[in-house]
Amino acid sequence: MKFGVVTFPGSNCDQDMLYVLKEKLGQNAVNLWHKDKDLQGCDFIILPGGFSYGDYLRSGAIARFSPIMEEVIKFARNGGKVMGICNGFQILCETGLLPGALLHNESRLFICRNTFIKPATQKSLMTKFADINKPYNIPIAHAEGKYFIDEQGLKELKENNQILFHYCDEKGEVTPEANPNGSLNNIAGIQNKAGNVMGMMPHPERACDDVLSNTDGAVFFESIIGNLTKV
Repeated sequence: MKFGVVTFPGSNCDQDMLYVLKEKLGQNAVNLWHKDKDLQGCDFIILPGGFSYGDYLRSGAIARFSPIMEEVIKFARNGGKVMGICNGFQILCETGLLPGALLHNESRLFICRNTFIKPATQKSLMTKFADINKPYNIPIAHAEGKYFIDEQGLKELKENNQILFHYCDEKGEVTPEANPNGSLNNIAGIQNKAGNVMGMMPHPERACDDVLSNTDGAVFFESIIGNLTKV
């Protein structure tokens, strides 16, 4: 399996992602440039975190029109696997590949700290190998991470098993106090109805190395790799 990690002007987690995929997980992974229109035969595309185009206008709004995104959108609509983390999640919502929007944090402050998330389902590529009763300690770093969708949209997310993660406390309790940014229903990540497009605000790639004393994020990548290499 071959991963492609897109770099936009302002991306700052692309090299972290490539390091984890290649050095920690032993995967074939290549860097894709935002001006390219060639996905280089990749089986799985990742839109990393950062501040694409300086987050001008609105986070992800300009990156959505990058040349490579034309190919990513086609790829996803044909069933290709795509994941967006933080800014990548914002971009996927801007393209319409994922429903809803990421708004300014309730506090109107940039938040950079560890938080806990709990898988809401095991029926996804990212969470099939994860423990749905375990709170995972995963870093966040964003100013616009407040997930919002209208009432009907939230109903559909729940009915279609599209919610991937909820923010929770260290005991795994999903409470208002454990919500770092005001996200609706404590939502930290979602997938599309088909399950081939995934997005999350926390950074699992920043929790995959013993040097950082945190490997909680590795299970989500291992789940993707384990699921797709079986196909």
